[in-house]
Amino acid sequence: MTPDGNSVEAPVLPKTVTAETVVDVRHWTDELFSFRLTRPASFRFRSGEFVMLGLMGEGKPLLRAYSIASPSWDDGLDFFSIKVPDGPLTSRLQHIKEGDTILLGKKPTGTLVLDALKPGKRLYMLSTGTGIAPFASLIREPDAYEKFDQIILTHTCRHVVDLGYGRQLVDSVEQDPLVGELVGGKLTYYATTTREDFPTKGRITDLIENGRIFADLGIAPLNPEEDRVMICGSMAMLQDTKSIVEDLGFEEGSNAKPGDFVVEKAFVD
Repeated sequence: MTPDGNSVEAPVLPKTVTAETVVDVRHWTDELFSFRLTRPASFRFRSGEFVMLGLMGEGKPLLRAYSIASPSWDDGLDFFSIKVPDGPLTSRLQHIKEGDTILLGKKPTGTLVLDALKPGKRLYMLSTGTGIAPFASLIREPDAYEKFDQIILTHTCRHVVDLGYGRQLVDSVEQDPLVGELVGGKLTYYATTTREDFPTKGRITDLIENGRIFADLGIAPLNPEEDRVMICGSMAMLQDTKSIVEDLGFEEGSNAKPGDFVVEKAFVD
């Protein structure tokens, strides 16, 4: 109702989105937060995909691409986001609370899916910042452990506190009722920082090129014959890491033609 007693019509949603309810919000740092939404019964996706997400703004939806951080079998939908003070969407989204409504696109998509990779022995999931979100989905996907002997999840952030989301995520996987028994030592978590002292410090690209990551983990360097790579992070990280693996002979894959590595190019504002 308006102040003069007249009724206000609810905005009409486009057919491409549904209105979902926020069921949980957690603020990890002053710059990072995660939240969980209800999942429509008809919503289907492959672990690792992203979807359009947003809020109504001035009579029309304001939507951005967000990787789904929950696995395909989960009955809810999880997301992990940065807080951008002047971001068109995140400046508002960071203030959501339980019970609020979020717009959810109906058509998830993306290249960070197991189907886009050829069979291999070892799977690297290379992430920076909130780029860990699609891997939060994939490390809880049973197929990942059936297709690969070892999964190495790397997460690089500026500060130690920024690693909290990923660290708790990995700690919880072995206790997961669906994939806990499948993990069986197959999952390795490799965290690094770039601006604060930490046992492992440096950009993941530098640690790959100087061999530090392989020495730390006691494994052979990247090899397209048996290794597969998924990459998600900042634009600079994507470009640099893609160049490294291509120089090593890795071929980029897609949904239409599986390859040795895949890159996610969708970003939040």
